[in-house]
Amino acid sequence: MSTEATLPSTSASPTGRQVWTRSRGVLLALVALLVAAVVIAAVRSDARHGRLDPRSADPSGSRAVAELLANRGVSTRVVTTTDAARDAAGPDTTLLVAAPDLLTSRQQTLLHTASEHSGGRTILLAPGSPSLGSLVPGVSADPATSFDSTLSPHCDLPAARRAGTADTGGIRYRTDLEADSCYPSDGLPTLLRVPAASGDGDTVLLGAPDILCNDRLDEQGNASLALQLLGSRPHVVWYLPSLSDTSADDEGEQSFLDLLPSGWLWGTLQLFVAACLAALWRARRLGPLVPERLPVAVRASETVEGRARLYRKANARDRAAGALRSTTRTRLAPLIGVSPAQAHAPEALLPALSAHLSHDGQTLHSLLFGPPPGDDAALIALADQLDALEREVRRS
Repeated sequence: MSTEATLPSTSASPTGRQVWTRSRGVLLALVALLVAAVVIAAVRSDARHGRLDPRSADPSGSRAVAELLANRGVSTRVVTTTDAARDAAGPDTTLLVAAPDLLTSRQQTLLHTASEHSGGRTILLAPGSPSLGSLVPGVSADPATSFDSTLSPHCDLPAARRAGTADTGGIRYRTDLEADSCYPSDGLPTLLRVPAASGDGDTVLLGAPDILCNDRLDEQGNASLALQLLGSRPHVVWYLPSLSDTSADDEGEQSFLDLLPSGWLWGTLQLFVAACLAALWRARRLGPLVPERLPVAVRASETVEGRARLYRKANARDRAAGALRSTTRTRLAPLIGVSPAQAHAPEALLPALSAHLSHDGQTLHSLLFGPPPGDDAALIALADQLDALEREVRRS
């Protein structure tokens, strides 16, 4: 019987059953996500959407306040471009900007120029640092937002005093301008009314848009405050920025990173850190190395010979001599009472070895820690000397 016929099968390739066992968890999770996405899309396919849209009856829409304004004889018109918002600005108009931070720098400058001397009112919903410098120079947003959502007016603005408490808690503002500062949180206002430099116009900053949402309009004094702020002029122009606005194409040569909000960049960095931590966590779970069956049985003598041939082919006598000396020192240390940790320290190994054999320390140092041999004959002689030294220590 041939040797090949008696060798067991040692293929390391995973079987189909093993592949299915390892990957079925991931596949089932992907299927569950796909089914959930289809169900959510089907359930919400006929829903009306539009956050802060006066045409939307969704909880986050603003149709209720638009209906109340209409009952008071105040018209509401929705625009989606900066040019339309600029054209609508006037002394009899309240211009409401639903998402000022989404506007480009040019759009913000155009709006500020159009509304500054219009004599009308401009209401900015939750403007932050990206837009305040252009839309309301002299006002800045505090990095910390309000902890409470429901606040009291604590100011002399008639609209705020009549409305009382309202859900204005959100972004807090700082300014040195002459302004009405209302609904403070920790000393900083969340509602700011900045009069225009000339004329009867003004700009109102709301730290949060909650008072305009359908599901919050009937709470606190939200409805009263919303109607007084929006109903001071006979017309309301509700500006909802859109991607189709051609005036947004003004930023010149910008990279993809320039177009991303800062929150996305920070989020990506956090995901990278989380991935690194997850990799470290999973790496610690791998445990010790598991021996694996080799395709064939290789005798130790053949392994030694093969490694020696590699050393010889690379002309690496220094590596070969280092391996021989290191192995000899490791085997000698426990025989002469030296700890394995000190086996490769000359100051610990050589004195103990000299006392055990009464040999010259310089000779032992040259043998165990000396320079690499100059040729193959010297390497063979070194191997013989190391072997003889080990035998002598074992016999003594």
